[in-house]
Amino acid sequence: MPVAKSLMLSRVFRLASSSNPQEELTKLLSGSIPKSEDLLQSEDLIKLKRCIFAAQRPNLPPVCTHNMTDDASDPILNHVRRIQLFNNRADRVKIVFHPEFLSSTSALLAMDYEQFVRGCHLGVFVSYYEPWGYTPAECTVMGIPSITSNLSGFGCFMAEHIADPTSYGIYIVDRRFRNPEESVQQLAGHMFDFTRQSRRQRIIQRNRTERLSELLDWKSLGLYYRKARQLALFKKYPEAIRPDSPKTPQFRYPRPASAPPSPGSSRASTPLPSEHEDDDDDGSYDDSDPNFQPIRMVSRGSEVFEGSYPIIKPIIKKNSNSNGN
Repeated sequence: MPVAKSLMLSRVFRLASSSNPQEELTKLLSGSIPKSEDLLQSEDLIKLKRCIFAAQRPNLPPVCTHNMTDDASDPILNHVRRIQLFNNRADRVKIVFHPEFLSSTSALLAMDYEQFVRGCHLGVFVSYYEPWGYTPAECTVMGIPSITSNLSGFGCFMAEHIADPTSYGIYIVDRRFRNPEESVQQLAGHMFDFTRQSRRQRIIQRNRTERLSELLDWKSLGLYYRKARQLALFKKYPEAIRPDSPKTPQFRYPRPASAPPSPGSSRASTPLPSEHEDDDDDGSYDDSDPNFQPIRMVSRGSEVFEGSYPIIKPIIKKNSNSNGN
């Protein structure tokens, strides 16, 4: 307890500054452990008891940070009441419902949305339908793993262009071909697997997630936007608009080199640490590295986008003979 530590430290300094400070200081430096009654006197115990009683409250901690105008009809609070997650001491899941936009000028949580997201471990956005979904994309750009669904545009885009989205911190829940109970079980499995990762594995996964920010850059997504706009104009004005549309890149991110070969048998330990990805890896690579090769994203024979990704390949040295060949 910080209060007890501060009281004990103050008592130690008081002992050192007593009538015979040299003797008391010699005892402390020689390793002599003071008695409890010498460290905490009666007035110190009274202060400790006051702090303990002030921290206690008869009611449970509130679930919501605000006073809702009509909390009886709020769907989130009603669901919390139904499953009885009231922040009890024995509850392994604690809830803090903040029904307000984050702002640095807020008196309760004085932080921006970006600061709040970077302080989180995982974002869960399992939408039943969403044309795109900015919240998981924002988490990806900031290096935060997220859980999305295949009924959102972001989830379908990642599933199409990434060979193993889970290794990159993109967990996709199947809500298209599974019933609600199976989707709930899959979501719980993803969250449980994430909690079983070690700190090193989470750092590696965050580095991989942040590397996908280039995939979500406007130079890549802008092509899809212009194509959709051209198709919409062509359907509205077929005589005035030519059906030509920008060519979108056809590419697919490979699985990380350090990912396990069998994701089914090692889901809980994915991703595995390797010598190629370290804790302080910032995702930058040297183009002069002989093991570095770019990924060229080609559509119909024309190169429209070029990204970069480290490809680990064995270096084969040619044996030099006497002829020098």
